[in-house]
Amino acid sequence: MNAAPLTTMDTATEERAQQMRMLRESAVDFVAGHIDTKKLRGRRGMLPGYDLAVCRQAAELGWFGILLPEAQGGLGLGISEMAVIAEELGKGLLADPVVATAFAARLLQHGANEALNERLLPSVADGSRLPCVAWQEGVGGVDPSAIATAARADGDGFVLDGTKRFVAGAAGARGFVVTARTADGLGLFWVDADAQGVSVRHEWRADETPAGVVELGGVRAAASDVVAAPGDAALSAFQRAFDEAAVLAAGEMLGVAEAALAMALAYMRTRVQFGKPIGSFQALQHKAADLYVQQELMRAVLDEAVRKLDDGVSDDERVQVASRCKARASDAGLRITREVIQLHGAIGFTDEYDAGLYLKRALVLSGWLGNASAHRRRFAASRRAAAAV
Repeated sequence: MNAAPLTTMDTATEERAQQMRMLRESAVDFVAGHIDTKKLRGRRGMLPGYDLAVCRQAAELGWFGILLPEAQGGLGLGISEMAVIAEELGKGLLADPVVATAFAARLLQHGANEALNERLLPSVADGSRLPCVAWQEGVGGVDPSAIATAARADGDGFVLDGTKRFVAGAAGARGFVVTARTADGLGLFWVDADAQGVSVRHEWRADETPAGVVELGGVRAAASDVVAAPGDAALSAFQRAFDEAAVLAAGEMLGVAEAALAMALAYMRTRVQFGKPIGSFQALQHKAADLYVQQELMRAVLDEAVRKLDDGVSDDERVQVASRCKARASDAGLRITREVIQLHGAIGFTDEYDAGLYLKRALVLSGWLGNASAHRRRFAASRRAAAAV
């Protein structure tokens, strides 16, 4: 009996799955050809914190434009596809500045200033303009309104004053999407990196990559540089982009954890103690199995989050799935990479051994865009707010 023909939906689903497989294969090949931990160690404590040649090749592959519409030079794909890239780049410790740029690009898109997007996004897609988001000022919180940076009206534009910290990708950025207080609520503004009154210095994170400190002293933002109307529109745009970026950061964390655990399992198969591979010891088998469960829980939550973000859900549900995903990834990623060090024994603590590079990256990712505790509080607050309606 002949099989029934595929429906249109089945065909579309299969085409999407094939597209995802091809994208992952491309990313796997890219990482295999570019991972170089010796060069990575050589870049520690240096600007911009990533390999410019790798960045250019990522742009040639179209990865900076995955989430951007085709009309603006992008590929018009979704969060699912971008998460695949983030995961594979995470395995090779090569995700900077791709994920940080995706955060800024999505914020510009959700802001819906079409003229501004026409001016900026094509150069984001081709990698010639790498923007980033300057939104945090203090440690720990994820409330975009908890800021002191102010934007006062001045003619048909605004003047910005304040200091932003923890700006991922700032060293190579040609511009920033800046959050600031206005008389009407939260505002979002595009600021060129070379604008008068802008200065950037750097703090060093656990993996010795830079996080920018962006100081704004009387910086003028014209009306055409307002990303979204101050107030509800700007807050909504920020929250959408923030949730998507948090999920992409979780995707990178999954890749970091996968690579670290694979390294430990390979070591357990080859390291011999008392005449046997240490992987034959039941206590270590139990530990490895537990870490694998943590990895797969992280993957399951990530899969749910990217599917729901691509399908479109209510604001409350989007906040909840994103915060659940980021909290799980932060906790599990740290646990896996820390215990991988222990599984290697003394060699795992040495700077020359690569396991430590993955732990340090996990430390950075666990805190970027909010740590597990901040996202659990955000999740609970969203649930309470939804229940009260």
